[in-house]
Amino acid sequence: MFQLESAGMKRYLKELQPSVFEDIISMVALYRPGPMQWIEDFIARKHGKKQITYMHPAMKPALESTYGVIVMQEQVMQISKDMCGFTGGQADTLRKAIGKKNPQMMAKMKAEFIEGAVKTVGAERGLMEDFWKQLEDFAAYCFNKAHAACYGLIAYQTAYLKAHYPAAFMAALMTSDYDDSDRLSIEITECKKMGLQVLPPDVNESFGEFAVVKERNAIRFGMNAIKNVGQGAVEEIVHARELGVFTSIEDFVGAVNLRTVNRKALESLARSGAFDAFGDRSTLLHNLDIILAFGQRLQKEKASGQTDLFGSLDDDARSAKPTLQLAPPEYKHNARELLLWERELLGLYLSQQPLAAFSALLAEQTTPLNILKPEHDGRAVVIGGSITETREITTKNGQKMAFVKIEDEYGDIEAVLFPSAFQQTVGLWERDRVVLIRGKLSTKGRDGNSGDEVKVLVDDAREVTHEQAAAYQATGRKARVPKPAKSSARTKTVKNSSVPDAVEATKAPRLYIRLKRSDDTALLSQLKQIIDGSIGEHEVVLVLGPDTAKQAVKLPARVQAPSVISDLTELVGAENVKLQ
Repeated sequence: MFQLESAGMKRYLKELQPSVFEDIISMVALYRPGPMQWIEDFIARKHGKKQITYMHPAMKPALESTYGVIVMQEQVMQISKDMCGFTGGQADTLRKAIGKKNPQMMAKMKAEFIEGAVKTVGAERGLMEDFWKQLEDFAAYCFNKAHAACYGLIAYQTAYLKAHYPAAFMAALMTSDYDDSDRLSIEITECKKMGLQVLPPDVNESFGEFAVVKERNAIRFGMNAIKNVGQGAVEEIVHARELGVFTSIEDFVGAVNLRTVNRKALESLARSGAFDAFGDRSTLLHNLDIILAFGQRLQKEKASGQTDLFGSLDDDARSAKPTLQLAPPEYKHNARELLLWERELLGLYLSQQPLAAFSALLAEQTTPLNILKPEHDGRAVVIGGSITETREITTKNGQKMAFVKIEDEYGDIEAVLFPSAFQQTVGLWERDRVVLIRGKLSTKGRDGNSGDEVKVLVDDAREVTHEQAAAYQATGRKARVPKPAKSSARTKTVKNSSVPDAVEATKAPRLYIRLKRSDDTALLSQLKQIIDGSIGEHEVVLVLGPDTAKQAVKLPARVQAPSVISDLTELVGAENVKLQ
């Protein structure tokens, strides 16, 4: 939804429970870096948890709709007219001074403002001095109500359409973002939450834009969004379909102009799934040259006025065209390759979530990304998912670090690799790899201030292969959910609100494994296999040698202790495994 879709805005709107249109206008104006400090105060006043007060009774008409909080420039204009006797022109001059953050003009109008309030409504000079200081602070973040109202109206309209016409709204939204795969991915995920299925492209049902399939409560992927097809080819397909649906691939190539729907377009349509109703993708691609030649021959015969025996007996010539005997493909493409084609041509995975094969392992070994909230700041966590984007940068010291976007079945998160962590895992961060990551959650941005976006600071990571996922035996263990961070006694005050400092995560106990012999290679190999099969928050310490000459060795890997203790106990004995 326009302007209201960020995680922080949604959280505040749920707390606010808007009951009048002015509430939406105010939130549009307040949800910005400067005035965000007043949002909680605004919400508390609306719901009677905090008293609504005015510095002077004459301010009530201007501030009543925002529960006594100054939010918009127009409110200052009204106060200046009601309290200070300003004309409309003077009030607008004050608005410009505030809006353009012009300290010289503000200083010039200060005396007129204060003197006017004293004379007009008998306000105390000291009170108006204090109010003027608030206006100077307000100048740093003031917002124009006309602007906020226009934004709020569009937000309200999109909310109405999404609520009452969900399929049509989401189809229109995806059409507007068809060339932005990141936005499409977010919107398709939203469709799933709404119970709307997004179907792959189909030459018999798709249009250029995303379209509603009423009978199935679904949305059909638009062909304009398929790479290498082109708008001209899409228009030709839709035009040819006006005579009736295509019954086969032979029917399709005989009906469309193959100079417009060329070989490149046909290949992309086949690989993206638009021809799935006509046969297997591998088979169609293997026979693409034969299919194309067949279609060209049909069109030449049609252009020269020739007709085949069956076509002369039936007006519906398309239904009587001969069929091809397609040769079986030399290589059958697997499901993963089909998914990679979808991502290449559609910009995202559509027919199947690529992490489906990893769901059992991720469900037990990691915390779902949609569970992670700002209140978990500072907590240790293990996450897992597919790498969708990697961005490397070089620090001022000449070291490399990276920002990696990780996506699971429920959401996505940014993983931050500082130079030491990046150096230890270099070569791992390739797109589409599935990884397990151990790290610490953080809400701090690049400016060092906490915000609403949660990211994970990576300590270590490893890849999980399809073979490992397939071999994984589910135990029924539930995913670990981090506890909310506890507020420390120290707080820093910002205006009228206090923000707790970040809290150190509780240190997890270590897992100690006793090995009296360090030369048993078979045992060490089995031990390594168990440790590599788990990643978590618990450090692993090997205690080697006899009692008289014990040596402790801390391993670089960390494990999720509860999931490996039974295997370790079976391998080395219960007396040699301790979690403390």
